[in-house]
Amino acid sequence: MLLYASTIFLSAFLLFQIQPMIAKMILPWFGGSAAVWITAMLFFQVALLGGYLYAHWSIRSLKPKAQVAVHVLLLAVSLALLPVSPALAWKPRGSEEPILRILGLLAFSIGLPYFLLSTTSPLIQAWYGRKYQTALPYRLFALSNFASLLGLLAYPVLVEPAVTLRQQSIGWSAAYAVFVVLGIVAAFVSRRASDACGETKKIKPDDVVCKPPKMREQILWLVLAACASTLLLAVTNHLTQNVASIPFLWVLPLSLYLFTFILTFDFERLYQRKVFLWLLAFALGGMAYGLAHWNSHTNLRLVIPVFSAGLFFCCMFCHGELVKRKPAPQYLTSFYLMLSIGGAIGGLLVGFAAPHVLPGYFELPLALIACAVLMLVVLDYRAWRFTLALCFAVAAGVILAASAYVTSYEASARLMARNFYGGLRVQEYGKGSNDETRMLVHGTVDHGMQFIAPNRRREHITYYGAESGVGLAMNALRRSSSLRVGVIGLGAGSLASFAKQGDLFRFYEINPLVEKIARTEFSYLADCRGKTEIILGDGRLSLEREPLQNYDLLVIDAFSGDAIPVHLITKQAWELYFRHLKPGGILAIHITNQHLDLEPIVDRLSRELGKDAALITNDRVEEKKVYGAAWALVSTQPLSDPNILKVAEELSSRPDLRMWTDDYNNLFQILK
Repeated sequence: MLLYASTIFLSAFLLFQIQPMIAKMILPWFGGSAAVWITAMLFFQVALLGGYLYAHWSIRSLKPKAQVAVHVLLLAVSLALLPVSPALAWKPRGSEEPILRILGLLAFSIGLPYFLLSTTSPLIQAWYGRKYQTALPYRLFALSNFASLLGLLAYPVLVEPAVTLRQQSIGWSAAYAVFVVLGIVAAFVSRRASDACGETKKIKPDDVVCKPPKMREQILWLVLAACASTLLLAVTNHLTQNVASIPFLWVLPLSLYLFTFILTFDFERLYQRKVFLWLLAFALGGMAYGLAHWNSHTNLRLVIPVFSAGLFFCCMFCHGELVKRKPAPQYLTSFYLMLSIGGAIGGLLVGFAAPHVLPGYFELPLALIACAVLMLVVLDYRAWRFTLALCFAVAAGVILAASAYVTSYEASARLMARNFYGGLRVQEYGKGSNDETRMLVHGTVDHGMQFIAPNRRREHITYYGAESGVGLAMNALRRSSSLRVGVIGLGAGSLASFAKQGDLFRFYEINPLVEKIARTEFSYLADCRGKTEIILGDGRLSLEREPLQNYDLLVIDAFSGDAIPVHLITKQAWELYFRHLKPGGILAIHITNQHLDLEPIVDRLSRELGKDAALITNDRVEEKKVYGAAWALVSTQPLSDPNILKVAEELSSRPDLRMWTDDYNNLFQILK
């Protein structure tokens, strides 16, 4: 028992250690987008399905000795792929489809080790059930999920703050080698066992224990698993994209999802349908109400607990119903196979289909409707009439609330578009007046606004007022007849309003949809008095490929969103920036952020590289549509412009912070 338990525990722990580790390694290649996490989770779910398919095929088609031979061979081959790291050949150049690129990269870089880790839980449980025919192996599944939860929580709390990415790769690879040894030993121990209800005896027609599950039951397994998986990713997307731009908020839903597996599979009596139907009804009602009535201005102390609790009870319902329907141990690989297919379907729906099909983040209302329908499917219609009435009323309410959410979302937008990098909306305010404006919104973040009146279209507004840090830097550098300016982050193109005749403004933008919207819905680029160029692709990767640009000003305007692109604020990134700047040039970094304190990082980097740095903040001016903003101005030469010195402040410092590099950075350290 100890051998089987240790092998399953280590495999599950490593599964959820490599997920955040490899995703963090490739995050800089795809602009630091939160969608990298969702796409990576899609890969992991599909790879898990592959592992379960293999386990099912192996148990059903191969004799015990053949199972051992094949599995030991695969384990041995996987050692040749260590240490794990992303293959540089998959680094994007800017025009590739990011979802397919990430899936291919992960398959090539970690596919076989992850596949073998995925096979471990169902395969070892099958071997255990075959060897100890009187023992039920399902508690090993709960152990697997417990180890997964530990691995998930340990990474951001213990591993990431203390260990570099290279050290993580080496440490994980060493632990994987230990797993391979355990897996080989477990295989050899199990090779002479016979199948319960299989090889040792024939199945009799009246044998209840070994009677195969009906197709209807197997389909219900799949649908319940798919519903829970879809809700997990949909709630994650809703919280990180539509509610709050808090990094790592994806950890909370995934932890709750895994926790429900532990509770339902290890404490079977905990799930009582009569009780949880009521809890599910209130959970669905609470989330449906929140969808219809709450927005990004609602108190997060209310929104996050309601949606987190709602996800928990929905997953308890789905996984509790799965446990009630689990088959005899002989058919556990079929059971886990249907669970993994359902999980992969949920990942495909949210991670792949939704960004290509839905114009907004509508997967959550659709998932709530699906869960409400499932509630009616499993409902015992002999139950108390009040319970029946409640469930039907909640299902109707969820459908109405979901419809209201989608309708209001669409009604408030002039234009909606969505792709891998997120959902974009163009909204209009004050229509018909001289104050009429048009705003570009990415998730919950304003990425630029413009007055519609022809006489006001070049006004410097939002984060880019004349008194903002970037506005002061523009004026300070107006010593020559023209400026050469680089900007990472296009948005609506607001900074083009500062250009004068002879200036060159080069915008680096990773999202092709942003360029399209900036050209068709806003006129900053068309009205620009200077010359503009747009380079599609990640700004840092583009700068790495380009010859020296000799910029007077380089603007980094990419830190106001959710999963901020950390690779733009490391020591190596800054060294690259200053290679592209003239000796007297200025690096302007927009560090306005509601949830992250970027000042100490900028201060540490400035001191490390021997640069002069100042913090420039300005007040919000509501009538002029100017937002309060924080900009850091960094230069090799001392900042001497009197307008800058008059308002310059010192950046806050934290001596305890470790230098951020490409190999080490940690957003948890700077959460406000």
